[in-house]
Amino acid sequence: MFIITLIRSSKFLRFPKTSVKYFSARTNMDLKDIKSDTKSSQLKNSSSFMMNIFRGKMLSAEVFPYPDVLETDEKELILSLVDPFEKFFTEINSATRNDENSSIDGTVLDKLWELGAFGIQVPEKYGGLGLGNTQYGRLCEILGANDLSVGITLGAHQSIGFKGILLFGTQQQKEKYLSKLTTEKVYAAFALTEPSSGSDAGSIRTRAVKSDDGNYFILNGSKIWISNGGVADVMTVFAQTEQVDLATGEKKDKVTAFIVERSFGGVTNGPPEKKMGIKASNTTEVYFDNVKVPIDNVLGGEGNGFKVAMTILNNGRFGMGATLAGTMKFCIQKAVEHAKNRVQFGKKIKEYGCIQEKISQMNILQYATESMAYTISQNMDKGSKEYHLEAAISKIFASESAWYVCDEAIQILGGMGYMKEAELERVLRDLRIFRIFEGTNDILRLFVALTGIQYAASNLKFLQRAFKNPANNFGIVSTEISRRVSTSIGLGTIDFNPHIAPELQNYAKKTANCIELFGKSVERLLVKYGKNIINEQYILKRLSNAAIDIYSMVVTLSRTSRAIKLNLPTAQHELNMTKVLCIQVIYNVFFSNFNSINFR
Repeated sequence: MFIITLIRSSKFLRFPKTSVKYFSARTNMDLKDIKSDTKSSQLKNSSSFMMNIFRGKMLSAEVFPYPDVLETDEKELILSLVDPFEKFFTEINSATRNDENSSIDGTVLDKLWELGAFGIQVPEKYGGLGLGNTQYGRLCEILGANDLSVGITLGAHQSIGFKGILLFGTQQQKEKYLSKLTTEKVYAAFALTEPSSGSDAGSIRTRAVKSDDGNYFILNGSKIWISNGGVADVMTVFAQTEQVDLATGEKKDKVTAFIVERSFGGVTNGPPEKKMGIKASNTTEVYFDNVKVPIDNVLGGEGNGFKVAMTILNNGRFGMGATLAGTMKFCIQKAVEHAKNRVQFGKKIKEYGCIQEKISQMNILQYATESMAYTISQNMDKGSKEYHLEAAISKIFASESAWYVCDEAIQILGGMGYMKEAELERVLRDLRIFRIFEGTNDILRLFVALTGIQYAASNLKFLQRAFKNPANNFGIVSTEISRRVSTSIGLGTIDFNPHIAPELQNYAKKTANCIELFGKSVERLLVKYGKNIINEQYILKRLSNAAIDIYSMVVTLSRTSRAIKLNLPTAQHELNMTKVLCIQVIYNVFFSNFNSINFR
């Protein structure tokens, strides 16, 4: 019955592009790709695990077995860096002092420059440490466990500030800027957000007008809430530019990215913002008044600024997961130390079930966050280009889990947790921003759902064409019919073997059921709502929640299976956490999210 509906219906393929671009701001999504996908005679396949579950299918290469890409020398290198980084935070930096002063002392920053912390992923030939994504993630954990303000300062500089030069820069641009940004105490910033454009990044008003001789642009406008805005001498700035369609002659505004130096003149900033948290990081407004930017400082090509911005943000999101995994470790350590020593009603509070439950749940969320971060980073190190969905999921999961973990740590400490001395109140204030910047979690949830739906829609259109001409597409048609018949009679087509440890087989089967049901739900929604699915935010949110839950199960199943296979000393502990996570998540997927989706 559904196959007939699929053949006859094409309404779900005409999504309103302008509406989607609103929700895709600060991501790398535009549903115009559906048009190109569906015109092709060949189905465009993605290697992304999460993209494929929107089709109810599993591509296991990126999650099974659990990635382990670092060579021995790379592991030794990162181990050699861990100790000096940790010593920096225990012997030199004081997060409390930074918070109270709303700034980081110059001598502290100088030491970070000496450690190479401002050029962690810059190639060695430019003076950087030359680390990969997984190695970078390990250092991010240390930052997160000790001082999020320092983490923001470093991240604003390299994770987004000059990341565009690494990803899109010409050889000339790399040679001109990377060395000074790595070794000469020159700070970088990423300037995108404006008073009238937050989540809707495509609506920025800052404008750059090309000179008559074509040698430079004149940049005018302002940006708000720019991390490192008051100290940066080099900025990646995004502005509207007039572009001419060579085929039609039509003029249209498109965003272009520029490398802007403060020394160009006309670049000023406001005073540091007074913030709820991450007080020691520098956040200001930045103003551009007739700034003369050389044509050679266009980054990634004229009119490609939206792509540049979204790629930079997508590329750096995994680092947030690793950072917040470290923050959660700190909070858990505080809670455990207190629970081991605090005596109430004649017993240490660690012996009470309610406290045990809290600490268990905190550990489970930390484990899942860490598993996501390193699954993504190691796939990036393997050369994966399709990780934007997973990175968005990890950002959502990490920021919300970290908030929960810190809040529960304060609860375990009671009144003591509310005091500044315990340091948890500072961490809680610092954590609040992570659900907002680099894409609010609300917008990212829509991005996750709509990106996956886009991919599923292209598949349905492809099948629609195949069923209209079954004689010439017999293999495609027969395979699809077989798959649908199998799932309709309860014979799942997704099998995690041989990747899953025997102890987790039952949980893996239930996870497979979730994926198949997820794919069916997406199909139903596309047929029921068509192009109007973009307006069904209640449903999109729950679809996204189900996707996040499924990914948390899959990465922990994979990581725990690896621990069991290698007989790691933590294997039993990891097994216990993964079992509990799966039980919780399967309930959420079936009884909360899918019920809300399928009974509307």
